[in-house]
This record gives sequence, C-alpha cells and structure tokens, in this order.
Amino acid sequence: MALLPVTLTAAAAAAILNIWLSIRVGAIRRALSISVGDGGNQSLQRRMRAQLNYVENTAFVVILIAAIELSGRGEPWLAYVAALYFLGRVLHAFGMDGGNMQWGRVVGTIATLLIQLGLALAAALIAARIL
Repeated sequence: MALLPVTLTAAAAAAILNIWLSIRVGAIRRALSISVGDGGNQSLQRRMRAQLNYVENTAFVVILIAAIELSGRGEPWLAYVAALYFLGRVLHAFGMDGGNMQWGRVVGTIATLLIQLGLALAAALIAARIL
C-alpha cells in the first residue's frame, strides 16, 4: 500500500485552510448579523468568494498531486509545488479583503493558475510516458 505523504499533507493542509476560510466568513457574518446570503455587504461577498474560489480550484490540485505521487514521478519537487499552492491561496484570501493586501489576490491567482497548469501538464506527460 502506498503511503503518499505529499498527498496526505496536501489534503490535510487543504482541509485546515478551508476551515480557516470558513471561520473568516463566519466572523463577518457574526459581526453583521447576517445568517444567510451576503446581505449586500461587500466584505462578506469578498470572503465568501475567496472561500468558493479556493474550493473550486483545490480539488483539482489535490487530485493531480495524488495522481502524480501515485505514479512515482513527483520526487522531490511535488511537495514544494504543493506548499507554493497553499501559500498562494493564503495570499489570495488576504488579497480578496482589499486594501493594502490586494496584491495578494493577483499573486495568489497567478500562482493557482500556473501551478494547476503545471501539474496538469506533468500528469499528461506522465500518462504519455514522456516524463
């Protein structure tokens, strides 16, 4: 049985980061007494979108990490790529709040897209027995 340490670590990080994003949404909900929806509040909309955007992308990344690791072709670079992905997602979350950290949204978005594309290309090359 394969242990898949990179996948397990990435999946754990994904879950913890999702909990953190949920807590950030909940904090604004409590402060504004908005139980359902966004109440037209831009701060709540931004945090909700940050979490949803995270969920929209992270499943693909974790699946690609698992597939590459299962193939045996992910050493030693795969763990570093996973770490960069999660760092980018944290920057994206802070950037979505706006203000001085808005640059984090751009950096996080670019990191997400490039890492997802890179993992997809690596998986395709592994499948084609080129890598």
